[in-house]
Amino acid sequence: MTVALLAHLHGAVPLKELGEKISASGFTHIQLALWKAVSDVDFSEPGRFSPGLATAIGAQLAKHGVSIAVLGCYLNMCDRNERQRRINIERFKELLRYAKFMGAPMVAFETGKLEGGYTDNDWAVMRATLAELAEEAEKWGVFVGLEAAEGHLVGTAPELARMLEDVPSRQIGVVIDPGNLMTADNFGRQNEVIEEAFVLLGTRIIAAHAKDRLWLEDGSLGVVPAGLGTMNYELYMKLLNQYKPHVHIIMEEAKEHQMAAAKAFIEEIRERV
Repeated sequence: MTVALLAHLHGAVPLKELGEKISASGFTHIQLALWKAVSDVDFSEPGRFSPGLATAIGAQLAKHGVSIAVLGCYLNMCDRNERQRRINIERFKELLRYAKFMGAPMVAFETGKLEGGYTDNDWAVMRATLAELAEEAEKWGVFVGLEAAEGHLVGTAPELARMLEDVPSRQIGVVIDPGNLMTADNFGRQNEVIEEAFVLLGTRIIAAHAKDRLWLEDGSLGVVPAGLGTMNYELYMKLLNQYKPHVHIIMEEAKEHQMAAAKAFIEEIRERV
């Protein structure tokens, strides 16, 4: 029942130092966004990868007993600028091609945000993009992980379920994160939001994220490390164990001095419920 770490919570460091930092923090698995976590290789444009580089990344981490649970990207896959969207798609597809050399089973993303609201055309563009990514993933035997996030084109569990219906590839899985589904309007009925997400998406989950939410003094809904908020982790972990036992949980938000406590909080509940 592994709790993994978002690698760039340590900031960007040279590749040779990354595994050591992760291991020293008490983690054996990570979500790795290379252009956020690695400082000495330029991944800003597609074309940098080779089997040798990808193998070296996995090997450097393995020296310290660390493996990649998820490759992240943080790219806007529904960008209305067609040229930029095409660059983002090619960067993602490159990760899909080389994921196995790094020992990663999936490449995951949130769809991205657009100004001025979303149109039917935006949805159609995202649907076509996801279908293209799924086709590439099938060639290389890895998963595409899709995550809903409030404010994004795919922002709710029902929207994510709809997108999965529109692109019916079993190569697409869900990265579940109830914290991403919480808003000022629905946090008071968070149990319903969490339960709905598992009813709609539970069988498609391939990874999970862990952050916490709470009301701040100014009346806004804040984001904090797991255990420092008021999100119902008992329910979250219970449903996660029920639907997807042993799925990797990637811990977000925590600063270095908060990592051990947040990890222990998640593990204690997950083992108990």
